[in-house]
Amino acid sequence: MNTTTFGSNLETSKYTIKPSCRQSSYTSPFSATTHKLSYLSKKPTNLSFRRHTKNGISCVVKSNHEEGLTYKEAGVDIDAGSELVRRIAKMAPGIGGFGGLFPLGDSYLVAGTDGVGTKLKLAFETGIHDSIGIDLVAMSVNDIITSGAKPLFFLDYYATSRLDVDLAEKVIKGIVDGCQQSDCALLGGETAEMPDFYAEGEYDLSGFAVGIVKKESVINGKNIEVGDVLIGLPSSGVHSNGFSLVRRVLARSGLSLKDKLPGEESVTLAEALMAPTVIYVKQVLDIISKEGNKGIKGIAHITGGGFTDNIPRVFPKGLGALVYNDSWPVPPVFKWIQKAGGIEDGEMKRTFNMGIGMVLVVSKEAAERVVKEEGGMVYRIGEVISGDGVGYQ
Repeated sequence: MNTTTFGSNLETSKYTIKPSCRQSSYTSPFSATTHKLSYLSKKPTNLSFRRHTKNGISCVVKSNHEEGLTYKEAGVDIDAGSELVRRIAKMAPGIGGFGGLFPLGDSYLVAGTDGVGTKLKLAFETGIHDSIGIDLVAMSVNDIITSGAKPLFFLDYYATSRLDVDLAEKVIKGIVDGCQQSDCALLGGETAEMPDFYAEGEYDLSGFAVGIVKKESVINGKNIEVGDVLIGLPSSGVHSNGFSLVRRVLARSGLSLKDKLPGEESVTLAEALMAPTVIYVKQVLDIISKEGNKGIKGIAHITGGGFTDNIPRVFPKGLGALVYNDSWPVPPVFKWIQKAGGIEDGEMKRTFNMGIGMVLVVSKEAAERVVKEEGGMVYRIGEVISGDGVGYQ
């Protein structure tokens, strides 16, 4: 294998890994202190409303719609990923947060790693390569800001069968753009040529981000309580999760990527599906700087696992989420995916972000200020209740 290394070589004393399906993150805070991010099972559970008195609450249940597509049928088994996390947690207790925390003086280094999954397949088909690097950066930096950390630097890994310099330059340009949006440095990376390993003209990507947060400022969800508010930050579309199912839906629909998105005659399916992932770094850190970790108690990055699996990850045991139906506009691309694929509501909410890419769990007092100051850039989408899992009303 011929490789080209650029940037700095770094020695690390920890690791973060994700399954190839990218639905189950398991990053480890190898901390010598008592601070740990407890593992929360991402297997969906029915809500247990032991002390909640509101009516009209419905849990996510499966229908008998035999024709509907599912993520598992598309080749991605979220439950298998969760099982792997459980097994690894036995070997390395403390795993389970969006980012791994490593103590450094009065601060924590927070690290995350990810890829962009089979969205790359659409990049190959559409020829859109200049924004896929933004997706790559977004997936890692959006993970580490859930702890309140400011990204410091990013490294990438680019692997291909034969190095096409012009194509690689387009991809790296997107990575540079993503780092600029994140206010972090592209420290270096690895470019690997592996003949006969990848298909001709194709490549694979992964990335790694490291940030920092003061120990007294870390956001870990420990202080979340009943009555806290869920604030949703809009997504740009599908982002970088669920594309194995998206591609299956596209094939079933009979449409091509050049066709217009149904209901949106000014946008093609390629443009809608390849819209780069929103990088929330500056917006989230600005909100945190105003409210602190007493106002902003928990943050969930809505990636693989959707609402169903990701929101409960930041909650203490015994607490669940009640999400208000129709409290934000669902982008047309998700409506098309659901209709064309015959996908049930529960499957959609466990696979896709449905128009909300990040969820902040905030105090009631902070919620009023955040909604007022952010205007139409955020939505009040739910509240914290007694129980577990996620329900909808």
